[in-house]
Parts: sequence; structure tokens; C-alpha cells
Amino acid sequence: MNAQNMSILALVLHASWVVQLVMLLLLGVSIASWGTIFRKLITVRRVKALNEDFEREFWSGTSLNDLYASAAQNARQGGPMERIFASGMREYQKLRERRISDPGTLLDGARRAMRASLQREMDVIESGLSLLASVGSVSPYVGLFGTVWGIMHAFTGFAGMEQVTLATVAPGIAEALVATAIGLFAAIPAVLAYNRFAHDIDRVTLQQETFIEEFSNILQRNLGAPAPSAATSASGR
Repeated sequence: MNAQNMSILALVLHASWVVQLVMLLLLGVSIASWGTIFRKLITVRRVKALNEDFEREFWSGTSLNDLYASAAQNARQGGPMERIFASGMREYQKLRERRISDPGTLLDGARRAMRASLQREMDVIESGLSLLASVGSVSPYVGLFGTVWGIMHAFTGFAGMEQVTLATVAPGIAEALVATAIGLFAAIPAVLAYNRFAHDIDRVTLQQETFIEEFSNILQRNLGAPAPSAATSASGR
């Protein structure tokens, strides 16, 4: 390659086939990583908005039975917190239908159902984070492998030359270093996005765990009162 023609495209086109394969792999991983970033950004924002809407409605004074009926009809479009609430109410009502009156059994059943629902919801929300973590940790090393291979290939080509100057060495080294640059280009956004999403998801998890405890306390108070009823509204909570 002409030493004067050192554009990125020229360096990529004149690199060895192994280095080109590494670059292609890193480019594909980077595209997948950015796709995951945009999907998670939309998902996390939607989860936050839906949880806030349901929590606002939960404390607005609407009866638990009405909330449960709405959550059952809105299972797919609702947020994770709404589905967690529906799981607890469903188990609570099933146990009541079996004429189980022991407060501890009713409360434990509802709490276990909500915990299981919480785990399912978090598995869905956290999907894709492993890809970002892998891209962030592995891409620099894959790029470094391409660079090392490219440098080895370049120096092998210099073996038959009687005189090696900077003008002859620079293009080969530059071709190899492009692989490291692409590896960093793929890794840095993935690491930043992973840290951001991990922080946001931790906050969502804490919010939902707090809701489970608050709802469990409401059920416990209802069970401790005479003739407990799931139709209690926020004014009685």
C-alpha cells in the first residue's frame, strides 16, 4: 500500500485476511451491541413509566379487587409491578377459596407468588445485559489479537527486504492497529451502557421489592382485622 494513502478504508482493505475477519467480527458485535442498547433503553424507560403509573393508581384509593380485575385484563400491556401485584392477589384469593383462614398461610402464599413473579420480571428486564458485558470485556482482546497478528504478518513481509524504513513499516503497523481501534469502539459504549442499565435495573428491583413489602403489610393488616376483605381501598390501608 502506498504510504501516502493511509485512510481508514484503505488500511482495512489492505490488511491481511485474518485481521479483516477480526474487524468484521468486531463490527458485527458492535452492531448487535448498539441494537441491544437501544432496545434496553426503550424497555427500561417503559418499565419505569408503567410502574410509576400503577403505583400512583395503587395509592389513589382504588379497591384491591378493582385493581386486580384491571391487572388481570391488562396483563400483557401492564408493567412488572402490576403483574407482581396480580400474582399476589391471585394466590391470596385462591387460598381464600380453599377456605384457608390462617393469616400466616395466606400471607406467605401471597408473598411467595409475588417473589416468583418478581424473579420472572427481572429475568426479562435483565435480558441482553450479558451481551453488553461480554462485548465490553472481550472486544478489546479480540482487537488486540488482530493487531498482534497483523504486526506479525507485517514483519514477516519485511524479512526479505534489504532496507527497512519507516515508510515501509508504517502502513503494515497502521493496518494492524485498526483492529484494536475497532475493538475499543465496540467495547467502550457497551461498558458505559451496561453500567447505566445495571444501575437503573437495580433501582427498579428495589422499587418492586419495596412494593411487595408494602402490599404484604396491607394484607397483614387486613388479615388481622375482623372479617378481612380484599376489597379494602387506599383509605383503609
